[in-house]
Amino acid sequence: MIALIDYDAGNTRSVEKALNFLGEESLLTRDREALLRADKVILPGVGNFGEAMENLNRYGLISVIHEIVEKKTPFLGICLGLQLLFEESQEAPGIPGLGILKGKILKIPAGEGLKIPHMGWNSLELKNQGRLFAGIPEGAYVYFVHSYYLRAQEREIVKASARYGVEIDASVEKDNVFACQFHPEKSSGIGLAILKNFVDLGKGE
Repeated sequence: MIALIDYDAGNTRSVEKALNFLGEESLLTRDREALLRADKVILPGVGNFGEAMENLNRYGLISVIHEIVEKKTPFLGICLGLQLLFEESQEAPGIPGLGILKGKILKIPAGEGLKIPHMGWNSLELKNQGRLFAGIPEGAYVYFVHSYYLRAQEREIVKASARYGVEIDASVEKDNVFACQFHPEKSSGIGLAILKNFVDLGKGE
């Protein structure tokens, strides 16, 4: 069972549909015991960093997320879910993130010909042999929707980057924690292959 954390963020339905397409049973929940029992956990979402942290706190989910990570359950953050894993964001100054990974979320700088938010397909530069990208070709295109981007402190955890005026840390991986700034569930066959790599973690070992 794959649990999706329910904290009133958008975009959960498309993740559920993608998992269903892959033949995986999923549960959208904020129940502590259900989340701790899950084989894998996904923190999806689009929205505001500050409001999201407020919701996670209100529903008592911050400590649960730390427990899930500490017990080595495979954990995937998507879009806002990636940003929340880090320490802070320029979108919500003074509001700490989950701090599971080290780094900051910065606003994409305005530039000639660049629309903010960044919405659309961008190619990935793969690096550091990420497990989510097994079998994924260099330069594969995935779908982004965001106005803020990650700059990870530990450069070795960055497994894919993209360029939109600045270099964006598009995916990270550290131990059992994985995260994508892009939306694999909206990235066609490539995205489904990335999700399947997450789903298959630990199977057959």
